[in-house]
Amino acid sequence: MAEQDDERRLAAAVRAGNPEAVRTLLEAGADPEEAVDGNGGLPVLCTAVDAFAYEVAEALVAGGADPDRELPDGTTPLLRAVEGGSPATVRAVRGEVPRLSAGQRERLLAAARHWYETGAEEELRRRTGATGPAQWSSVEEEWCDVEQVSLGGVTVRAGHGAVLTELERAFRIPTPVEELVARAVRHPDVCHVDYSASCLWLVQRRDRQTWSAVVAFRHHPSPDHRRFVVDYLRSRDRDLSISLGVNPYQEEEAGLFKAWAVEETDGGVLAAVLDAVSDDGYDDPLALRYAGHPDPRLRREVPHLFEAPLTPEATAALFALSGDPDPEVRGHAGGRLGRELGAAPEVRAVVLGLVRDPDPGVRATAAAVLAVGDDRTPEATEALVALLAEEDQELRLEGAYGLALRDDPRTREAYERVGPLGPQHEHDHRRGGLWRNP
Repeated sequence: MAEQDDERRLAAAVRAGNPEAVRTLLEAGADPEEAVDGNGGLPVLCTAVDAFAYEVAEALVAGGADPDRELPDGTTPLLRAVEGGSPATVRAVRGEVPRLSAGQRERLLAAARHWYETGAEEELRRRTGATGPAQWSSVEEEWCDVEQVSLGGVTVRAGHGAVLTELERAFRIPTPVEELVARAVRHPDVCHVDYSASCLWLVQRRDRQTWSAVVAFRHHPSPDHRRFVVDYLRSRDRDLSISLGVNPYQEEEAGLFKAWAVEETDGGVLAAVLDAVSDDGYDDPLALRYAGHPDPRLRREVPHLFEAPLTPEATAALFALSGDPDPEVRGHAGGRLGRELGAAPEVRAVVLGLVRDPDPGVRATAAAVLAVGDDRTPEATEALVALLAEEDQELRLEGAYGLALRDDPRTREAYERVGPLGPQHEHDHRRGGLWRNP
């Protein structure tokens, strides 16, 4: 009887979507294979799968739930997860790949491929016979976005492209580069699960052949394909820098981005390319080329391309950008001018002017560089004091921190005016400014 109570409590915790309670009950001896859904009599792993409760599903599998258990309809919990289209749920349920036979792998791949090629809504219509409108929404899964569709009383997630890609990666299937890129640009958003899964699999294939095949898409007529190349290269650089400490293609990629920046015609792609160039270094000629471009997305990238110390041409361009109608452009220009050491009085005057800009974002950027900069003039100090009257606590904190760095006797009073700092400031370096002036 006690064991049955444990299973009932486990089933209730699964239905509630409470992974902590599930883990606690499993550790206490509850059997996930004996606990069943009160409605259909299916194992509770299916309950978690159907609810896309991937953290619960992961806990159940770790606690002994069988993802390959054959169900009355001939499916398994893992197959149900694949058909459900939630990549996070599939990862949670999949477990160790070697246990799966060739036939089991092919069944999973065929299901994912069918749902992806048919489309989630179309397959739901075929299965349910429903004719009314489908209900679509977007949900977040582990920092990625995936669509969710409900029709005929059934709900699935339309992440089958990512599911297929991740199964292929797990099974070490060398999916053609062209196919992975096509899956990515079907939803051209770096946060979409299909896009992210394709990019990750290509990044982890570190051979030169894959690199060359992806980079070749920078000449593709579709901007979405060209933008994917940028995201792939930047993701690859981060991955190699973390895992190996160095990207063996870094110099080659830096040259590629600079050449690409002169050729690219799409504003969105070009902005991403310029951003990539600035990650690798500076390029004053390239910055000057786009300083007066009509697309604000490009002008926003220009300030990050100017090397220190600023040349007269760069300074003039930044002066113009500091008065740009786009607030992000003004903010980036002010941030670059404020980082210039030993700047001329006219440069410092521009930064002080941006601290009083009508846009709060511009004020925040200018205040941040003013606080840590080397401008120790009375005008700069008074501008920091003026920030203490701002409604935005972040601006007040910048003002107080700037005064602390200048050993100003008003520092303690300034921090009092900042007010209590929340948990988001627990590791904020600006908190320590008060310690300089106890």
